[in-house]
Amino acid sequence: MKQWQSVLLSPDTSLEDAIAVLDREALRIVIVTDDQRRLLGTLTDGDVRRALLRHQPLSTPLREVMHVTPQVAERGWSKERMLSVMEKFQLLQLPVVDADRNVVGLETLHGLLNKRHMDNPVFLMAGGFGTRLHPLTHTCPKPLLKVGDKPILELIMQGFINAGFHRFFISTHYMPEMIREYFGDGSNWGVSIRYVHESEPLGTGGALGLLPHDEIDSPLFLMNGDLLTNLDFQNLLRFHDEHAGLATMCVREHEYQVPYGVIQSEGHRILSMVEKPVQRFFINAGIYLLSPELVKSIKPGTRIDMPTVLENSIAQGDVVNMFPIHEYWLDIGRMEDFQRAQVEVGGVFNG
Repeated sequence: MKQWQSVLLSPDTSLEDAIAVLDREALRIVIVTDDQRRLLGTLTDGDVRRALLRHQPLSTPLREVMHVTPQVAERGWSKERMLSVMEKFQLLQLPVVDADRNVVGLETLHGLLNKRHMDNPVFLMAGGFGTRLHPLTHTCPKPLLKVGDKPILELIMQGFINAGFHRFFISTHYMPEMIREYFGDGSNWGVSIRYVHESEPLGTGGALGLLPHDEIDSPLFLMNGDLLTNLDFQNLLRFHDEHAGLATMCVREHEYQVPYGVIQSEGHRILSMVEKPVQRFFINAGIYLLSPELVKSIKPGTRIDMPTVLENSIAQGDVVNMFPIHEYWLDIGRMEDFQRAQVEVGGVFNG
């Protein structure tokens, strides 16, 4: 059980018992929830002092002394956004809630300011030809094209570094020497970078067969090298750990509007008409968390893409979960996407 879960108390808990939890857990907060972990309020040292100043007995239930409108962070918020809220309201803790206001975590100022060291390996796909970005990619591999003043792949890697990750593998194929020359062994960023080279394209799944399988001892991040996102990678890892599965695929909601009126019928009889309906789908966002078991199942020389790997796993009865991305996400596949990135990158990664 994670430490934050031990500070979840019911509204009927006595003030005396809550004080004992505050002292024992050293998180300086108690989170009051109902049976479904829906947030009802919080209790901090300040709330305790105010209750005592009002001469309320230690037997008083928390529902009578808790703060009922606490500041919270929503699942998926970046570290920077949480720190901004903490600074604005002078807070030391932020309960993290999902869309239904169920408590899913607790962030502390100390934890956010002291960057955690994460040993999970990160595998970045940087071997594509980038044909849709010609002529830019005639002389430069797509992952090295600059968005703002940094290559796409460096922005991706920096996002992982900011979250505490330091073990990187990069898959190369097209113009590999340029990528190796730019990133080297990663020492300029204080991390370790190792390369696997695809002499022939193996697909995003097949490239897993080139990794040193004996070193993959924890869930591995796999990400396409042409994506820009400010996704909270630690939040994704927490989700993966909490939902037992062979893999987690990040997905993005995509809307498509049918440009015509859609007719529903039975035989020659019209039952209904809907003018230009909007359909919503979840699409593959090109970011995965894979169990070591799945990584090691891909044999060297296998040609396969990740969607097929996961489809095969699902067909075998394995659990594959999805993690919807609500944060900024852009697939730089076309020239208009690349131009859009130039406009947006400053506000997303420097704001």
